[in-house]
Amino acid sequence: MKSQKLLDKLLADGELIRSTAPAGDDLAFHHSLLCSLGLPRRPTVAREFMRQSGEGWLYVQAGAIDLGNGPILQPVPHGAVPRLALIWISTLARRSRHPEIFIGRSASEFLRMLGYDAQGHWYSTLRDQLHALAASRLQMGFCGRTVNETAIKRIDAWLPADHTRRTTWPGTLMLDPSFFDELVHHSVPLDARALYALRGSALALDVYVWLAHRLHRLNHRPMWLPWRTLKCQFGHEYQGAHGHGDFSTSFKLALKKVLVVYPAARVAVLRGGIELRQSAPSVPPRTWLAVNAPSQAAHSASINREAA
Repeated sequence: MKSQKLLDKLLADGELIRSTAPAGDDLAFHHSLLCSLGLPRRPTVAREFMRQSGEGWLYVQAGAIDLGNGPILQPVPHGAVPRLALIWISTLARRSRHPEIFIGRSASEFLRMLGYDAQGHWYSTLRDQLHALAASRLQMGFCGRTVNETAIKRIDAWLPADHTRRTTWPGTLMLDPSFFDELVHHSVPLDARALYALRGSALALDVYVWLAHRLHRLNHRPMWLPWRTLKCQFGHEYQGAHGHGDFSTSFKLALKKVLVVYPAARVAVLRGGIELRQSAPSVPPRTWLAVNAPSQAAHSASINREAA
C-alpha cells in the first residue's frame, strides 16, 4: 500500500512537471562536476572516498568540526540528505550571488526546503550530515586540472540537545570562494520539483542531476554506455559476486523514477547498457534566471522581531 502511494505521488509529480515549466522557487542549481560525480550513498568507515567518471574524478576526505569542546572527527557525508543540502546551499548562493548565505531560521525550515517533514529522525540526520559536509575536503579533477577546495568554508556547529549550552541552528554559513565562483559561472539548473520527488533515493538523485547536466550537451549521435562504465561512475557501493547484477537492477529502477520527472529525457535501456540521445534540458533556458533569495536585511529583521 505504501509503495503504491509513493508511485501515485511520483506519477502526479511527473504530470505536473510535464504540464508546467518550473518558476520561482522551483529552480535549483548544482555544481557542474558534482552532477557527474556524487558523494557516497551508503555510510563508510573509511576516512576517504573516491569516485571517477571518464576523465573526471572526485576525492572526498572526512574532517573534524568543533562542537564546543574541541575537534570531533566527522564521517564522509553520505546519502540523499547531504546531496540535497549541498544543492540547496548552492542554490541559495547562486540566487543571492553572495558566498555568505542564510539557510533558514530553524532546522525545520531547512528540512522543508529539502522536501522532508520535521520528524525527529530527520533532525538528527540533517545535523550529522550537515556537520560531515562542512568538515569534508573535496578534490576534483578533470583533463589534467586538479581543484582543491571545501564546499563550506565556515559554519557554526548545530549543537546537540544534550549539550551544556542551548541548542543552536547555524542560520548562516560561508561557502568557499572558489566553490562559490564555480557556482556563479558554471552551475547546472535543476527542477526542484524533481528533486523533491526523488528525495527518497540517493541513486535516483544522482541519475537525475547527471542526465540534467549531460543530455542537452550531446550531439545528434546517440551515446552508448555499458553497465561496467555506469557501475564505475555510480556503483562504487555494489561489490561482491552479485555486485554487477545488483547495480544494473538498482540503476534501472532509479532510471524509471527519473524519467517520470524528466519526461524530455531520451534514454533507452538496451541489452548490456543504456543509450543516451540529445534531449531538451530539464529546465527550459528561459527560466535559468535566478530568483532572489531571502536577504540578510530580511534575516536581521526577522531576528529582531523574534527578540522583541
